[in-house]
Amino acid sequence: MAAKRAITPGDILPYETYADERKDRRVRITEMKRARRVAVGPFATFYFENYDTMFHQVHEMLHIERGGAEQLADELAAYNPLIPNGSELVATLMFEIDDEVRRDRELRRLTGVENHVYLEVGGLRVSAVVPPDDVERTKADGKTSSVHFLHFPFTAQEIEKFRDPKAQVILAIAHPNYGHMALIENAVRASLAADFA
Repeated sequence: MAAKRAITPGDILPYETYADERKDRRVRITEMKRARRVAVGPFATFYFENYDTMFHQVHEMLHIERGGAEQLADELAAYNPLIPNGSELVATLMFEIDDEVRRDRELRRLTGVENHVYLEVGGLRVSAVVPPDDVERTKADGKTSSVHFLHFPFTAQEIEKFRDPKAQVILAIAHPNYGHMALIENAVRASLAADFA
């Protein structure tokens, strides 16, 4: 069965149904997310999104804020663009630093970090891109956001390499002030490969 590429109003569960199933759904989505998470360096984590993670996120927002049909359009507009289109991977990059003073200092050193992220797939480089309609995530003073939404657009050749178990896949941040990379484990890679058509 082909992966779904967008959440529609018809996909949304009634509030009461989601409330009854919420605990079990949260356990399942936590397990799924574990196999879609990659830490790069001491405080950067990539959470690779898909239909299921966004379905969960939309329902959580509706459950918490209780905005009903009026809220739904905004949530779908915000989260549908984070569902991979079949020839890309999509990730939320989070800089997770508990200490507020250190977080402020580090984020000021990471100006433009979104322009220094890539996947290396069997020797081929797939650079991250920021969606054109995304908000500017670096302030005028140079401080970047702790959250970035990144798309990795793949060619057919790069998808073939990604699916080849013999090809090494590395996720990297090559910012002058944060140069780190991580080898993507087989379990994570298998989960991410399902995002391609």
